[in-house]
Amino acid sequence: MSGAAGAAAEGSPHARDGRPPPQDLLGPAMKTRQNVSTIPTFPHPMKHLIALTLAAALLPGAAGAEDLFNGKDLSNWQTRPEDKGKDCWTVGTPALDPANPKNVAVTSGGEAMINVVTAHAQSWDIATRKKWAGPIRIEVELMVPQGSNSGIYVMGEYEVQVLDSHGKPDKEMGAGDIGAIYSAAVPKKNASRKPGEWQKFVIDFAPPVFAPDGTKKTNATFLKVELNGAVLHENLEMQGPTPGGLTGKEAAEGPLMFQGNHGAVAYRNVKVTPLR
Repeated sequence: MSGAAGAAAEGSPHARDGRPPPQDLLGPAMKTRQNVSTIPTFPHPMKHLIALTLAAALLPGAAGAEDLFNGKDLSNWQTRPEDKGKDCWTVGTPALDPANPKNVAVTSGGEAMINVVTAHAQSWDIATRKKWAGPIRIEVELMVPQGSNSGIYVMGEYEVQVLDSHGKPDKEMGAGDIGAIYSAAVPKKNASRKPGEWQKFVIDFAPPVFAPDGTKKTNATFLKVELNGAVLHENLEMQGPTPGGLTGKEAAEGPLMFQGNHGAVAYRNVKVTPLR
């Protein structure tokens, strides 16, 4: 989430688009839990058996990954109309524009789904038609041009930030840089690549659980977030959704959404796998 593609490298993203600055969406308990291993320790002799059982519970399900982009069209997706802009998503082969590295040039082909814009508010967000309930693994490759910005909204409500943060020192990374849970958690390091290079997120996520009367029993949790093989977050419990989501409300199920109302971006190899 940030300002126009051409201005995304200047200043903080939230300062440019009028949203409130990153705020603390994590409970006090999670500030101490974030770096705790997913698998707890147990006294001998059952510790190995129990630990293996818990680890197996977070493995991809037997059904395997579902590929959400068919390489031909965007029939599995739908845009979210807004007051400004239009649907600028297309299918093709992206590359940095030789005339302006802040833009994406598109040639024919079915490699990626691409948001072709040159400024803020020219396009719309795009979400899957399908919704998921229960823990899932999201795998997605992305390419951002120089200074550009987008976001991966898990369940349409919890944003993993996509931004050209290449070259920024780890200690200067903020809750609006690539790999951040926007406004909630700073990534452990800057694992981003150069503009125009393909990158990959792997996101393991457990949605909130609700009682039959609608009372929330457990918070949503980012079990693990990796960018280009580097672990950025673990066991990150969310007290609520991040700004800019589909509804601004939590639910037991939801779609996958890519932000399109900010900057140019391309996504490919988009897969969701249920976790047992």
